[in-house]
Amino acid sequence: MAIAISVESPLQDEVRVMVADLNAYMMPLTPREFQFQLTVEQMAEPSVTVLIARDATGRAVGMASLKDHGGGLGEVKRMYTFPEVRGQRVGSLLLQRIEALAREKGLSRLVLETGEAPGFEPAWRVYERGDFKVCGAVLDYPDSGYSRFYEKNLTR
Repeated sequence: MAIAISVESPLQDEVRVMVADLNAYMMPLTPREFQFQLTVEQMAEPSVTVLIARDATGRAVGMASLKDHGGGLGEVKRMYTFPEVRGQRVGSLLLQRIEALAREKGLSRLVLETGEAPGFEPAWRVYERGDFKVCGAVLDYPDSGYSRFYEKNLTR
């Protein structure tokens, strides 16, 4: 599958659909108070860069965001691919581009928070294949037992 990935505005209908699909997928898996979702408006803030994966027809099939927290720290946010392209490495391609973008920005460490419940295994595989390591709670996320945290040192 030919995939093109580029920086795009999240303020478009295709991204809104992906965000809604991602939220709908996560809602039954984790209590709402332990879901830390950025809205498309928050994704449009200057500290966030949104990458969109498009198939050969130009249809958006995946997304990922990089939030720059300053001090060399970046956070992977809103990773999602449509179910019909899962298993085709779109998520891995997005994660590789996030890492490349983080390096371009001079970031030295990437972190992320994802769910710790059944249903999140595909996400864990993508992160672990990308050499992210499970770590303790990051940033201001609570260590609730509903989250799994990952990190990757970019200085090696």
